[in-house]
Amino acid sequence: MNQDDEAHFREFVTARFDGLRSLAYLTCGDWHAAEDAVAASLAKLYVRWTKVDTPLAYVRRAIVHALVDESRRPWRRRERSAGYALPELPGPDHADQVDERLRIRAALARMAPGQRAVLVLRYYEGLSVEETAEVLGRQPGTVKSQTARGLAALKTLLGTDELRVTDDLSAGTAKSVGRELDGREGHGTGSAHAADVGPGRRAATAAQR
Repeated sequence: MNQDDEAHFREFVTARFDGLRSLAYLTCGDWHAAEDAVAASLAKLYVRWTKVDTPLAYVRRAIVHALVDESRRPWRRRERSAGYALPELPGPDHADQVDERLRIRAALARMAPGQRAVLVLRYYEGLSVEETAEVLGRQPGTVKSQTARGLAALKTLLGTDELRVTDDLSAGTAKSVGRELDGREGHGTGSAHAADVGPGRRAATAAQR
């Protein structure tokens, strides 16, 4: 990779890092797993940077597939069946006392990984049905049906109407993750990582192993 390509890669990572980390976190619900997936996916992108026409689509696909595949491992399924990593979901009667964003994320954590990924891509990332299908490697019809089933499941879990669910997913959940990112940056884990991943440090090091 020449200096110009290196600079463009660095600019891409700087601009997209926090958004990619949020996407990863909403997909898996674990900050450490999210950061590992982003770093590994950016390392793959670094190697193929000059050959990839749509780097954002490429790295989104790598992140989501890595996390969904990881969540399907037997030990991950045992964790879920044992109740690990599933936050309490407050009842709808207490919605006025509980941050709605936390309720949405708790509900998302209880969904099947593939279905959760569809909702995150559609409503947090704002992708179209066709774009979501491309990222996930599925047919648009499958994405539509999974979206409908996912919204119905959230409606049941949250005790609210589907319009409110989609509004909360696209606005409240994103704001919640953004606030968490802000808080974590104060502890040395925020955008500083973008610099580490960017111009051949974390991503390039991983790619060259």
